[in-house]
Amino acid sequence: VQLVESGGGSVQAGGSLRLSCAASGFTFSSSAMTWVRQAPGKTLEWVSTVNSGGSRYYADSVKGRFTASQDNAKNTLYLQMNSLKPEDTAMYYCATDPYVYGSRWLQPNQYNYWGQGTQVTVSS
Repeated sequence: VQLVESGGGSVQAGGSLRLSCAASGFTFSSSAMTWVRQAPGKTLEWVSTVNSGGSRYYADSVKGRFTASQDNAKNTLYLQMNSLKPEDTAMYYCATDPYVYGSRWLQPNQYNYWGQGTQVTVSS
């Protein structure tokens, strides 16, 4: 399993970024994929999950601002982030694990497969 994130950067509050996670080594189209973030000095925070059926779930802190999607032809997961806030500043990771499902999606420590992360910095 290999996960490679990209697309992070520095933006001002109110701006947008689109993160990508290129996946390989497993059947992407039948796997739930998750975005997790970690702000400086804080614990891992679940952000969003797209399940194998294409249903999307979001943390309350990003609902209405972030949109997760996936392109099965490209084996790529995306996170479109709009109306960014300084509190969105974090390292963003994509994660997956075939044995994590249901309510366990919301528990970052359940995942065994992670990308290296991409940094998002939002200035006020």
